[in-house]
Amino acid sequence: MSTQIAFIGGGNMARSLIGGLVARGHDRAAIVVSEPQQGLRDALTRDFGIVAGTDNAAAAAAADTIVLAVKPQVMHAVCTSIQPALEGRRPRIVSIAAGVRIAQLQRWLGAGLPLIRAMPNTPALIGAGITGLTANTHATAADRNAAQTVLQAAGPAVWIDDERLMDAVTAVSGSGPAYFFLLMEAMQAAAIRQGLAPDAARTLVVHTALGAARMAAESGESTTTLRERVTSPGGTTQAALETFAAGGLNALVDAAIDRATVRGRELSDLIGD
Repeated sequence: MSTQIAFIGGGNMARSLIGGLVARGHDRAAIVVSEPQQGLRDALTRDFGIVAGTDNAAAAAAADTIVLAVKPQVMHAVCTSIQPALEGRRPRIVSIAAGVRIAQLQRWLGAGLPLIRAMPNTPALIGAGITGLTANTHATAADRNAAQTVLQAAGPAVWIDDERLMDAVTAVSGSGPAYFFLLMEAMQAAAIRQGLAPDAARTLVVHTALGAARMAAESGESTTTLRERVTSPGGTTQAALETFAAGGLNALVDAAIDRATVRGRELSDLIGD
């Protein structure tokens, strides 16, 4: 029998997780969604054959796993709406709202619940995401495995022991796709300045990035080894890499990740109690 999963919020990230779960054989009848927008509800019902309604408490009432897939600014109100349905029960709660801390969820939902905080990223929308996960002390191994099963429907998951490091996870992988898109934009623009047609430049850059990522993920070798293997002494790659180094690329990346990490802490503080 499949675990009963309730999604509170039926937006893009919830849709990607539901699609991954259904594709992996999770019982459609064991998935329910509460979503205020009728268009999103209709699309989820049509595409995945699941039940979608508007009552948060009703969706949460029978679920073993409750996925809070809403924006951080409405999380307090959503938790308030489902809290009565949790009394006397011990469902695991998985939050994918950026910046909402476990301590805040505990205050809003009640003590003693297994709480899992997750930080997926946008490639999850095509099943190629990566998620950082952390849990409170009430989460058992079974709770962690159940949460991981949900998030891995959209890509691998990595457990982070110290919740304070989730701001770094957000800076590296949550925001990370934008960094690669920026580099790809710059490479395309440079290719066009060298005379390549825009379509050719885009195709060459996108597939170079895709191939490099696949090699890093599938080869089992370090990115340093892979980089060195491409770099012939005195060749074109070395010339480009020396230019990156002269421009302070490593220091710039370090500063950017640090700034994003600090901003993540600032945004968490703004959510308040």
